[in-house]
Amino acid sequence: MSSGIVLPKEFVYPVATAVSTFYLLVWQTVKVGRARGAAKVEYPQVYAEKSEVAANQAAYAFNCTQRAHQNTLEVLPVVLTGTLVSGLKYPIAAATLGGMWILSRVIYTIGYSTGDPKKRNMLGAGPIGALSLMGIVGLSTASVVSLLKAL
Repeated sequence: MSSGIVLPKEFVYPVATAVSTFYLLVWQTVKVGRARGAAKVEYPQVYAEKSEVAANQAAYAFNCTQRAHQNTLEVLPVVLTGTLVSGLKYPIAAATLGGMWILSRVIYTIGYSTGDPKKRNMLGAGPIGALSLMGIVGLSTASVVSLLKAL
């Protein structure tokens, strides 16, 4: 009888995908910091006020950049947990879906940070991100069901 979980050798791929989110977040943080400076929005203010946005296009672009980063942070726990759980049973698929989500977030952030919210979905970034997220949730559920059946 085996005790514990045996990790497939390919589990390194979902782990590498999870680590790559560090670079995504650092890059987004730098973008937010630069946009904050250009907009002259002082800390601890999270977003530019409506009056600042009305008087300053850079303030609107800052809000868009900040929102792209915030939206990434809102869903990141699901992506990280799902990628790692899925990777226990389906490491290549988990890494692929996680990588697609990360790439979609880069494109989403580039588009959104232009100050035109419609550009956040350029090249299909929004739908690709949503589909890869749903894939991660479904695959992690399938992984857990499979592991439970093996008990």
